Amino acid sequence: MSEMQNVLAIASEVKEKHANFSISEVNDHCVRLAVFTGEYDWHHHPDSDELFIVLEGELLIDFKNKETAVLKANDSLLIPKGTVHRSRSYVRTVNLCVEHIQAKTVTIEELPC
Repeated sequence: MSEMQNVLAIASEVKEKHANFSISEVNDHCVRLAVFTGEYDWHHHPDSDELFIVLEGELLIDFKNKETAVLKANDSLLIPKGTVHRSRSYVRTVNLCVEHIQAKTVTIEELPC
C-alpha cells in the first residue's frame, strides 16, 4: 500500500504560478496535480484520453471546434484522445488530471482560422 495523501495540502505548498506533477500511478495511468494561473498551449494527445477534475478555482478548457467548457470545484470533464484543446485560468486553480503514463503531448503552434 502507498501512503495516504491530502491533495489540497500538497497544492497549498505550491508557490509557483504554474506547477504540474504526478502524485500517483494507477495501472498504466498517472494522476497529475496541476496548480496554475494563466494558459497552457494548444495541444492534443494522440494516444490518450485525458480526465480533468477541478478541486479549487475555475478551469476553462478551450476547444478547436466547440464552445469553451467552464469547470468549477467538483466538476470533471473527459477529453477524448486526439481532441485539440488548451486549459486556462484567471484565478489560482487546482485540478487533477488522469492520463496514460506515456501519453504523448503534441503542441500546436497556431490554430488555423
